[in-house]
Parts: sequence; C-alpha cells; structure tokens
Amino acid sequence: MSESVSVSILPGGFARPRLRRRFPRIHRSALWRRLFHWRQLDFEFASWQMLYLLVSPKRVYRNIYYHKQTKNQWARDDPAFIILQVAGIIVMAAAYSVVYGVGIHGFIKALVQLLLVNYFFFGMFMATVTWYVANRFLRHQNVHVADQQVEWMYAFDVHCNSFFTFYMFAYVLQFFFLPVLMKTSWMSLFLGNTLFALAGSAYAFTTYLGFHAMPFLHHQESFLYTIPVIAMVYLVSLFGFNVSHHLIDFYF
Repeated sequence: MSESVSVSILPGGFARPRLRRRFPRIHRSALWRRLFHWRQLDFEFASWQMLYLLVSPKRVYRNIYYHKQTKNQWARDDPAFIILQVAGIIVMAAAYSVVYGVGIHGFIKALVQLLLVNYFFFGMFMATVTWYVANRFLRHQNVHVADQQVEWMYAFDVHCNSFFTFYMFAYVLQFFFLPVLMKTSWMSLFLGNTLFALAGSAYAFTTYLGFHAMPFLHHQESFLYTIPVIAMVYLVSLFGFNVSHHLIDFYF
C-alpha cells in the first residue's frame, strides 16, 4: 500500500507522523491477481483458519504474525478465505429462502442484504473505522523505532475473521434452531437473543485479537468495550424483544 508521511516536531523533540495514505490500485494488488488464478488459491489453508477461528483464534493470529515476517505485510494475499465466506453466505441465504418459500426474488433480496450490505458494506465501514482508530490513537509513538502503520486491507481481514464467528452463531446455528426460535415462547426469545449476543461478542473479541497481534499497537482492549454494551442490550431484550423474529421478518 503506497503512502507518504510528513513529520511535524512537537515540543520536546518528538516527531508526530501525519499519514497520507492512498489505497492501492486494484490491478496492482496480489490478492486481486490471485482471484483470477484458481490454482493458486489455498482453500485448504483458508478452511484451517476458519476451523481455528472457532476453537483457537489466537493460533490464527500467530500464523498471521509469521506471515508478516516472511512477506512483509499483515494483510492476506490470498482471497480463498473471502471466497469461502461468500459461498457460505449464499448457501445460507438459499437455505433460509427454501424454508420460508420466498422464491427467487426473495432469495435475491435476502442475498443483497446478507452479502452486500452485512458483509461487504458493513465490513468496509468497520475496516475504515478500526483502521483509523488504530493508526490515530493506538500506535506507540517512539522516535527511535521505524514508523509502522495498520494496513486498511488488514483491518478488512480482521472484519472477515470476526464476521465468520458472527456468521456461525447468527446464520448457521440460528438456522438449525429455527423450529424452536419461530415459536412465540419466552424460551425461543431467550435462545434467539442469546445466539445474537454471542455472535456480537464473538465479533468484538475476534476483532480485539486481530489488533492485539500487532506489536506496535497498545490499548487494544478498547475493542472489547462493545461487549458490556451488547450484554446490557441483551438483558433488556429479554423483557420482550425477539431479535430472531424481527430479523427474519425483515430479511424474508
């Protein structure tokens, strides 16, 4: 990712870098080049990452740190992980559409919302916010160490990892519990809201791990502050707001 940095001198002789970052052109990105060369895509490694995001997410980020040491970039250069996620979202959109009998138009509507809005647009928004916060507030300021920046594409990778954990709770597990969740009982409300609370908390925790892996950042626990908010909203929702009912009615 190309960038230019100007430096202003603060009182006491400390330098404050001012980042002017330009996003890389698509045709120069290794990730986009590999997208059109399927034999170069490592789906086995992407599947390994998905598994360990569920059972041992720290191991995934240790591997990403080694990737940084060997290829001098934090972001993935292989789109296989994103391709598998897109395929998974399409499969779940189709499964929900069949269950609710919404037809092809309902499927397309749900796919636009689940894939384009929830995954890509929300992901670009979250990547931009976390990228800005990390670079602006969380970097160590040390004039004796080479300046390092969080890559925007790495921030998007962190979203992709976090979204996968959210997807497993809010899309996959919810689908298998639909016979219970669609009842109008307090148990269905409790189960559905618990799934979404776990999904949101998993997203926040995986995001925290993604930035905690970067040794030039500090105070990464800031990304965990959303979990108490999720917990409070969850407790309030148990008094009668069924998240699963409202979201499924909205999508399908």
